[in-house]
Amino acid sequence: MSESNEPDVLSRFLRYVAVNTESSDEHSDHVPSTPCQFDLANLLADELRAMGAHDVEVSEHAYVTAHIPASTGSEEAPKLGLIAHLDTTEAAPGANVKPHIVTYEGGDLVCGVVDGEPISISPDKIADLNDLVGEDLICTDGTTLLGADDKAGVAEIMALAYRLLQDPSIPHPGIGVCFCPDEEIGHGAELLDIPAFGCTYAYTVDGGPIGELEWECFNAAEAVVRFDGFSIHPGDAKNRMVNASNLFVAFHELLPAVERPEHTEGYEGFIHLCSVSGTVTHATARYIVRDHDATKFQAKLDLMQRACDFINAQQDEPRVSLEIKHEYRNMAEIVADYPQLIDIAKSAFSAAGVEPNVIPIRGGTDGAQLSFRGLPCPNLSTGAYCCHGVNEFIPVSSLVTMVDVLEQLVRSFA
Repeated sequence: MSESNEPDVLSRFLRYVAVNTESSDEHSDHVPSTPCQFDLANLLADELRAMGAHDVEVSEHAYVTAHIPASTGSEEAPKLGLIAHLDTTEAAPGANVKPHIVTYEGGDLVCGVVDGEPISISPDKIADLNDLVGEDLICTDGTTLLGADDKAGVAEIMALAYRLLQDPSIPHPGIGVCFCPDEEIGHGAELLDIPAFGCTYAYTVDGGPIGELEWECFNAAEAVVRFDGFSIHPGDAKNRMVNASNLFVAFHELLPAVERPEHTEGYEGFIHLCSVSGTVTHATARYIVRDHDATKFQAKLDLMQRACDFINAQQDEPRVSLEIKHEYRNMAEIVADYPQLIDIAKSAFSAAGVEPNVIPIRGGTDGAQLSFRGLPCPNLSTGAYCCHGVNEFIPVSSLVTMVDVLEQLVRSFA
């Protein structure tokens, strides 16, 4: 294995998180949804060119692609893709990120102080903190997310690319590198030209704590429920007014609380109310529906339709409508046919001294889209914790070790 890459991957990560790439809401009809994603795309392309990567391009939709030639003797091996995403979620501020390194000494991890109040998280919330005492953790100042989802994956892939191009004697197949926009809002790898990318298999590097290996994800849909009321002066409202906001309340109460995300784990799916707005006249609620099991997933959608029908049956006219937008399917349907991808990844973790932890993704990944489009694509950890919030952090050691994991992975495909 080549010498330590810590200064390389750490400096890259700190540089990348300083670039704002926050994506817009998922109803954007532009890709990328925010022009700032080009800032990181162009930076990465320049760095790839400088290190000697081939065929480096930034597409009109901010997809960065590049290729690394195979090592001598591995030219005929199937090409392998490594993929991460450029954007960060809109769930927490993504601009003006100010990362700093905290040596964790136990107890609450305090990343910063905002308006006189410490921004912290305890081992009661993140039990893994008990195993990180003495580690250097990269945090924010408490006002923004960190962006390790997925700039940690970006930095780890870039550090590996540099390592392979500096030392072509490391056995590896031809490597395709891709950084996608808008993963956080569901566009992800939708516009990647897979034939031009030229890879037989791929991995996304977009998971959580180091060792995570995921090849199952949710079936996913967005459900938008609209409520139409009838407004009249409240003094004249008896037997006339229909309050759209009250229709929403009645609808929501028909959905089982036990199937909310705060009450589920593992393979348990959920129906999650993401947003609601309402007046007497109109109300709109946006839900996301998730389940690993296709039959249970459909049952959740059917339940929502029955709730709409039940309320409509009580009204003078139909006043509730449901619109379902399917987003992605469980990539296990595809990846299960390629067990070698899981076995090789597990061996790569073990060879780098990391215990692999095969778990289902309680979310989505670019790998779901790619797998159904013909590029089988499990997901690997980045090392990050508490993504999508101001308590996000990542151990420096995880950044470093994941580059070694990726090296072991590409060696296995040579």
